[in-house]
Amino acid sequence: MIRPVLVTADSTVDLSPELVQKYGIKMIPLYVTLGDSTYRDGADIDSAKIFAYYERTGALPKTAAVTVADYLEVFRAAGEAGMDVVHINISSEFSACYQNACLAAAEAGNAWPVDSRNLSSGSGHLALMAAELAGMGKSAPMIAEYLGGVTERVEVSFVVDTLEFLHKGGRCSSVAALGANLLKLKPCIEVVDGKMVVGRKYRGAFAKCLSEYVSDKLAGRDDLELNRIFVTHAGCDPKIVADVVKQVKKLQPFKEVLVTEAGCTVSGHCGPNTLGVLYIRKKK
Repeated sequence: MIRPVLVTADSTVDLSPELVQKYGIKMIPLYVTLGDSTYRDGADIDSAKIFAYYERTGALPKTAAVTVADYLEVFRAAGEAGMDVVHINISSEFSACYQNACLAAAEAGNAWPVDSRNLSSGSGHLALMAAELAGMGKSAPMIAEYLGGVTERVEVSFVVDTLEFLHKGGRCSSVAALGANLLKLKPCIEVVDGKMVVGRKYRGAFAKCLSEYVSDKLAGRDDLELNRIFVTHAGCDPKIVADVVKQVKKLQPFKEVLVTEAGCTVSGHCGPNTLGVLYIRKKK
């Protein structure tokens, strides 16, 4: 007999509270430290508080992985309720979360962690797919195996307005940051093989750069799954977000265009005025 499945996810998946509730996903928060205070990502702190702290102090937050004990508590509670667990992790290249989830799963015996090889709502795509499969009565091992075949088809990228946060976080050299600022460049940060790399560098006003970026990613493509796409942002003007959504709908007939705000992980690394479109390619 197939046991019912609880889908859980790291707080890094950047799903809105409405989506979390609709799909019945349980969030497990990472830890965010500002100065001497530590918070649970998405529960006690959000990106707005991070930006305000940075404006006040010039210091970036520090993040810490979900602990083995945290995972074990959730997995065991699900087991006591007669459920198996499929857990969606941020890429193992970015955090120890996946390693910790695997240790907890081995002890609990009823959980299947999935290394999303991604971050933000790229991982969120997998969480929603897992919830849909669970709703169809699929088993936890089957769901985890299926998602493992999807991870390499998830395309995630963001355009950042400034390299200041990436530079202070040690992910961009001083020379590159200075050059980009002088030339008014807005780089596209892409996730490739579970790691962040720099793609095309756009030039000019942020809204103009975003328009070029969205066209680059979506125009004329016939290799996209058109079920859903995320437009995920950190601290962007609502009009800019609305214009991106309108452009996405014009370029591709996605059934759902879901707008979400980036949580502490993306916000803390990329800063305000960051926006990305996140989607899945068709299986070859």
